[in-house]
Amino acid sequence: MTSRLVVAIRIAAPPARVFEVFTRDIALWWQPSSMFPFTPRAPGVLRFEGEAGGRLVEERAGGKLYEVGRITAWEPPQEGEGRLVFGWRQATFAPDQNTEVTVRFEPLASLTGAPQTRVTVEHRGWDSLPQSHLARHGWPLTLFQRRHAEWWQAGLASLRRTITP
Repeated sequence: MTSRLVVAIRIAAPPARVFEVFTRDIALWWQPSSMFPFTPRAPGVLRFEGEAGGRLVEERAGGKLYEVGRITAWEPPQEGEGRLVFGWRQATFAPDQNTEVTVRFEPLASLTGAPQTRVTVEHRGWDSLPQSHLARHGWPLTLFQRRHAEWWQAGLASLRRTITP
């Protein structure tokens, strides 16, 4: 997995709180994308099942689950940085086509002394899908990654609004 996109946002809350909302309350802030759906069906609700070794799943009406990916690292922030790593697959991916998401939760200093967190999302592995793949919409890798990064940025903005309305 050599290709990657990276986006970050600052949130006025401590890292432990941001990690908790990102993982435990993902259904509150996650915004499904009609351009980047997991399956061709109507989008469901995302949730993390368990911690490291668990799964990120999308649950559709009726209770049917689609496994987006396995959680490979679940490191809630204690005194410093936290980290979350999970696989990301759309239903149209072949068995050898995988992407991976790493999310970092870094404490930041602020002028007011109020806790702040930088959330950084790194999404790797899009080069495992050819340009002609349905998930890439026929776009060259750099254009696809730019559009996907814009979508991640919108998601992180929704996370911030959920935490600090």
